[in-house]
This record gives sequence, C-alpha cells and structure tokens, in this order.
Amino acid sequence: MRQIKLTIEYDGTNYSGWQIQPNGITIQQVIEESLALMLGEPARLYSSGRTDAGVHALGMVAAFKTTKLLPLSAFSDGLNSLLPSDIAIKDAIEAPLVFNPRADAKGKHYRYTIHNAARRSPLARLASWHLRGALDVERMQIAASHFAGEHDFAAFRASNCAAKTTVRRLFSVAVVKDDESVIIDVHGSGFLKNMVRVIAGTLVEVGQGKRSPADIPGLLASGDRAAAGVTAPPQGLCLVEVFY
Repeated sequence: MRQIKLTIEYDGTNYSGWQIQPNGITIQQVIEESLALMLGEPARLYSSGRTDAGVHALGMVAAFKTTKLLPLSAFSDGLNSLLPSDIAIKDAIEAPLVFNPRADAKGKHYRYTIHNAARRSPLARLASWHLRGALDVERMQIAASHFAGEHDFAAFRASNCAAKTTVRRLFSVAVVKDDESVIIDVHGSGFLKNMVRVIAGTLVEVGQGKRSPADIPGLLASGDRAAAGVTAPPQGLCLVEVFY
C-alpha cells in the first residue's frame, strides 16, 4: 500500500467547492473521477480542509492510498492530462501511510484580493472583489493587527458553521496596497467556515470609514456574528499554502 500526497491548484469559479456533495460538481469529485480512470479502481481523496463554492487554491493538499505501482509522474503529469484546464496537480510525492492531510497541518495561508479601482476589470473579476471607492489601507492595517493571536472568532464565522470550538490562533494578518489591488494575507493554525471572508469584509468596512480600527477587540469579545462586517464574496479568496 502507498499513500500519495498531492498539491493542487484550481480555479473554483465553476465548482460547488472542494467537498463532494449531491447538488453540484466539486473539485474533489472531478479529481477522484480522473484518478479512477487512471487506476482502474475508485480512489478517495482526503484533504487538508475544504473551500467553498467560487473559492480558489494555489496549494490545496490532499492524499489517497493505492496499491498501484505507477511512477509519481503518473499522478502529476499523467493525472493533469485527464483533468480540466481549471484544475492542476502541482506536485505528487510519496507520503508515509500515517500522514493525515488535515490533522498533520500546522497552519494555512489564505489571501483575499480586492480590486480597488473606479472601473471594473474583466481579467480580475473571477479572482477579486471589485470595490470602487478608495480604501484607507493604513486604517485597515491597524485593524488587522488586532486579529493576531488566539481569540474566540465566533463573530467571524458563518451562521451554519459546525465547529465545536470557535477559538483559533492567527499568526498574522497583513494588508498591503499593490497598484489597484488591496491584498489581505492571513496566516493561522486553523479557520472557521467563512472566517477569512468575514475578516476581509470587516476590514473593508474599516477602510471605508464605516468602522474604527479600535472596534475590532470589541467585536471579537462580543461573539456576535451580526456585529461584525459583511461576508466578502468568495471569488476574492485563495488558499495559498498548507504548512506541515
């Protein structure tokens, strides 16, 4: 028996998220179907987590077990030949049988991208949130600093989040301006459903002058989802890397 660890890049625009579900085509489903064609038998992918509909990834990690003695190139170049153009295997390596993509992860890096310009960009529309009014990035940076550390993020999760505990540790939250883009980079040990998107939406409201940077500690303490900002649209979010 072997375990193969895959690092996967995808454009989530046309998919109902990562995880297999009955009501839409997902990234996991498409890769598993391609693996089954290659292996001649079903294969189940176990991932480092999940992404929602419309969310992208540069470095999703998943693994599967097989008895087939195919070269590793079969699970990268070979598998890519079977996958659609919006999904690609970036790397395939042999992993120990005890490797668990989710439990062994030490942290993740998410990036949220805002296209902050007067006019929309056709090329950026599927990978960013278009906002016309200028954002005050310095205020957003001050607000972002309050998220670092261990906090109860109950106010920054989806209403249907099923996590048993809402305490998470963020290593850093950085906001930078790059030409017409405002980029929010979030590094943390774990995340709740929609957590990064709610953080991004709240930081945008700070950048728009609707909130003060000093409001963030109170929002964290409140645990009230209704008190925090909007949930930013999915297309601006990308899972950049999973750390082990």
